[in-house]
Amino acid sequence: QVQLVESGGGLVQAGGSLRLSCAASGRTSFSTAAVAWFRQAPGKEREFVAAKAWIDASTIYGDSVKGRFTISRDNVQNMAYLQMNSLKPEDTAVYYCAATGALRAVTMMTSGYDYWGQGTQVTVSS
Repeated sequence: QVQLVESGGGLVQAGGSLRLSCAASGRTSFSTAAVAWFRQAPGKEREFVAAKAWIDASTIYGDSVKGRFTISRDNVQNMAYLQMNSLKPEDTAVYYCAATGALRAVTMMTSGYDYWGQGTQVTVSS
């Protein structure tokens, strides 16, 4: 089992920045797992934000965050990060960290991820 714990959420004004962290623990194969961030606003479906592959560190981003958000990872520390800049009120949501099992490909689909954190709230005021 792999446990994921997010941190770094909070309240920020529009145009501001936040950095989310995701710590992986347990019987982790984190270094060979794809890692992703998703978000879910009230009354909406969970939305893909960003993902980073394990093998070549390639990244993909959702259209709504391209150019503003950056995903990164530290396989030594078993950490993943989401740097969020130029935040907008529509970025308000609960943000979730997710990871695949070992040697799995990166994907934008929630069904592709085996492990999920509990989420961290991000609120952007106008």
